[in-house]
Amino acid sequence: MEINNQSAIYKTKFILLGFSTTPGHQMFIFCIFALMYASALASNFLLILAIGICSKLHTPMYFLLVNLSVVNVCTISVSVPKMLQNILSQKRIISFSGCLIQVFFSLWSLGTEILLLSIMAFDRYAAICQPLHYMVIMKKEVCIGLATGAWVVGMASSAVNAGLLLKLSFCDSKAINHFFCELHPLWKLSCSDITLNEMMSLAADVTFTISGCIPTLTSYLLILRTVMKIQSVKGKKKAFSTCSSHLLVVSIYFCTLMYIYGKPSSPNDEEEYKNIAIIYSVVTPVFNPLIYSLRNKDVKEALTKLLWRKISFQQK
Repeated sequence: MEINNQSAIYKTKFILLGFSTTPGHQMFIFCIFALMYASALASNFLLILAIGICSKLHTPMYFLLVNLSVVNVCTISVSVPKMLQNILSQKRIISFSGCLIQVFFSLWSLGTEILLLSIMAFDRYAAICQPLHYMVIMKKEVCIGLATGAWVVGMASSAVNAGLLLKLSFCDSKAINHFFCELHPLWKLSCSDITLNEMMSLAADVTFTISGCIPTLTSYLLILRTVMKIQSVKGKKKAFSTCSSHLLVVSIYFCTLMYIYGKPSSPNDEEEYKNIAIIYSVVTPVFNPLIYSLRNKDVKEALTKLLWRKISFQQK
């Protein structure tokens, strides 16, 4: 049986299967994800606050890092709060509207993050390969324009792919084998022709690969070529240290996405995708600010000053 009435589709409710249904496992999962969510919010907001109050960090690199932290907060907030609510209520139900919102914001966050990482790679290229012209290349107007473009392009792509879900009809089966709503699990529940959906999703994948992965790879190849020309070992270490944090984040993020979209299909795809989704939607927002903080002397100093200021304020 199909649900094809446009007014009825908004009344459709799906069941998010999530992970284990065993009560003991459920509480363990709740505690782990609640802890990760709290950690992601605290670390990202602390990083944003530290950069905001430290004038030394008011540079293009840290402006882009603030944008990345905002994306991280959005990414993890799309899926985890609803999952925690479902575990507590034991209902695991989400409305079509709620599902549509999750798809829209998850795609927006994913697309924007890919573009921001690409822009940050270009920023590191300009700093290492064009140091004398860095402040001209990455001037304030350029940074704001690039960051705004990343958010707008990510939103446009997300709006198209999420909006196409409104044209689908859904069959009797409403069980989504995932812990939040994504395109592919929803397509599997549809009784409609999803050719257009798949084409637009593929177009978005190609667009973000070309505009995200290729510029990032090119930037780091140019950085590597420049670093290899530096004679002193100290100079090479200093050059690598300026981009090591970003390179680590990019490697984790892009390797995860390439595995998802590049691996051959298998009967166990749903379980694999669900588990891998934890990396880019939950783990990455937790560890990104930690990587940038622990491997960056300036950020560590700003965070130390921020914490001491808070302690001093509380003692007064």
